[in-house]
Amino acid sequence: MTSTLARHRAQWFTDAGQARRDVLAGIVVALALIPEAIGFSIIAGVDPRVGLYASIAIATVISFLGGRPAMISAATAAVAVVVTPLVRDHGVPYLFAATILMGMIQIAAGLARLDLLMQFVSRSVITGFVNALAVLIFLAQLPQLMGVTWHSYAMVAAGLAIIYLLPRVTRAVPSPLVGIVVLAAISIAMGLPVRTVGDMGRLPEGLLSLTWPNVPLTLDTLRIILPYSLTMAAVGLLESLLTAQIVDDMTDSDSDKRRECLGQGGANIAAALVGGMGGCAMIGQSVINVTSGGRRRLSTLVAGVFLLFLLAVLGPVVGRIPMPALVAVMIMVSIGTFSWNSIPNLRRHPPTSSAVMLVTVAVVVATRDLAQGVLAGVLLSGIFFAGKVRRMFAVHRDASPDGAAATYRVTGNIFFASVDRFTRAFAGEEPSRHVTIDVSAAHFWDISGVGALNKILTKLRRDGRAVEVIGYNRASADLVDRFALHDKTGVELGATPH
Repeated sequence: MTSTLARHRAQWFTDAGQARRDVLAGIVVALALIPEAIGFSIIAGVDPRVGLYASIAIATVISFLGGRPAMISAATAAVAVVVTPLVRDHGVPYLFAATILMGMIQIAAGLARLDLLMQFVSRSVITGFVNALAVLIFLAQLPQLMGVTWHSYAMVAAGLAIIYLLPRVTRAVPSPLVGIVVLAAISIAMGLPVRTVGDMGRLPEGLLSLTWPNVPLTLDTLRIILPYSLTMAAVGLLESLLTAQIVDDMTDSDSDKRRECLGQGGANIAAALVGGMGGCAMIGQSVINVTSGGRRRLSTLVAGVFLLFLLAVLGPVVGRIPMPALVAVMIMVSIGTFSWNSIPNLRRHPPTSSAVMLVTVAVVVATRDLAQGVLAGVLLSGIFFAGKVRRMFAVHRDASPDGAAATYRVTGNIFFASVDRFTRAFAGEEPSRHVTIDVSAAHFWDISGVGALNKILTKLRRDGRAVEVIGYNRASADLVDRFALHDKTGVELGATPH
């Protein structure tokens, strides 16, 4: 019990210096969340308050329930895109109902340990996911740089200069925060003709309040929201678990993926109950948090609480923050997120790994859908892996001097991708009265492999040959015993399991 409390405390506080860095990092994230949340609300076709309330609730709740300290979760574009038809056809109350069901599905996924599916996502897919997200973050800033005066370009350049040069002088305060404050002060004092946060939409005023979706509790409602909730839950968990893995790598620490699934579910339910949309982990804001010094849950909590403070108390001031200052921060995030080592690694890594990474990037950028890109990368990884294992298979034939007996020594893995080579190895050979198939160096993985063995034995015995199979390992023997159709008489279990 004592060790559990100590570990929990360490996820919140370590020393005064780290606490200060967590607080400052959370402030930077809160400022960066405002235009993002407003933009995602516009995508979903709802009032800006829906995205902002969601970001406040999700960031605050996930700081307590999540499995990855210092990771930022809030309203996201991936979820916003999914719910656009729902809002258009049925209205905002159905969005809230779908978000509650989304959270319940995510909690069920955590209880069912679906987080273990992340083990099937290769490093190449994760690299492609990161690079694609960096490209999307950069592309998302371009509308803020079109049809503007030269002042906007000058402020972006000045913001990037502050962000990258200030750390050479001092790291006492996160340079993105300094950049936002300095540029906001200059813009307000000089009245520069640049776009501001307030231009993106009306900011809410006051505190959050609990609400319940005004929808009928009927099967028809469930039929309407279930497809959207399933998609939102899947996309949200996928992005959250991938982002958790990336933050793990950035901070050289581990996270509790199962707890993250449960926490995402609880956070989304809370968001819907205060009039917010669904969301998930945000790699851009998580990178801002980590690069600004955030390492503990305190940084995530500060992001949510300070966002509420900004909207409730400093709304008019926040509305005057120049968008070029936030664009500079997001460009920094894009540059920092992209895996620059992946470019020279295209020549050093195996061609299949590079292909998986490039396909993941291409699909994500083309569809603007991170889930589709990751799915394409995982499928391609599986195809390449099956092909590689297929090539690690061989059958060698040793015949007696008189040709009356022959032994086939099978090595490698026998499964759906290698059964064709397995069966062809026994075709067109010189006839022998007695055939021994030695599988002591092989492993049967599925019923396709067992079916191929059935086919071989049936053909050989139909041709009048005596056949025995020797050397099964324990797992292969159990599979053959359950699914083989041939007579197992004479089958011999190998002495050494594989």
